[in-house]
Amino acid sequence: MTNKEKDKLKQHIRQRIDSIGGNIAAFKAGSVPVAPDDAIGRLTRMEAINSKSINAAALRKARITRSLLEKALRAIDSEDFGLCRDCEEPIAFARLMAMPEAALCVACATRHE
Repeated sequence: MTNKEKDKLKQHIRQRIDSIGGNIAAFKAGSVPVAPDDAIGRLTRMEAINSKSINAAALRKARITRSLLEKALRAIDSEDFGLCRDCEEPIAFARLMAMPEAALCVACATRHE
């Protein structure tokens, strides 16, 4: 990977981390439990509980993704960054732009599925 590609990837990862940070704040707000003494109807309460569960799952996923992106950003200058964990061939730059946290090339990822 060239230095220009690394710089572009670093900038892209930072932007994704910032974006996910905003999502995390929104998911936190959406996963606050509904107080039992709130005067809302039974169906509305059920919808609120369902919405809370969806937001909690999205919050967990966003935190994991942010953690993986931060790990990729820390590792980007290492010698083996961008190499497939299985076959040790370079991971395509387009794949890293789409999934900077990818540890496998497309071929190896397909084999693991």
